[in-house]
Amino acid sequence: QVQLVESGGGLVQPGGSLRLSCAASGSIFSGNTMGWYRQAPGNQRESVAHISSTGVTTHYEDSVLGRFTISRDNAKNTVYLEMNSLKPEDTALYYCNTFPRPLGSWGQGTQVTVSS
Repeated sequence: QVQLVESGGGLVQPGGSLRLSCAASGSIFSGNTMGWYRQAPGNQRESVAHISSTGVTTHYEDSVLGRFTISRDNAKNTVYLEMNSLKPEDTALYYCNTFPRPLGSWGQGTQVTVSS
């Protein structure tokens, strides 16, 4: 059974940083583009960034470009999201899954709250 387990969220002040991790089990990770998604209260889940299967190619949504960095460790079946210069509007539940079509069941997500 495919599992996606996100971690690393927390409460941080504006301008702060967090590093999220997502450990994937099963066959979903290998050979697939992986993405980070987020969902704020009252909003639909949206894509934040994604990374190719080899890690060579990355893409960021305009709202996080220059502040977030996505990476992956294929030996550990793990994808990361380094978040810097956090803003209150980054507050959301963050998830990982394949991109563009989520193939795995959504995990619990990890909550990121940016507030002073």
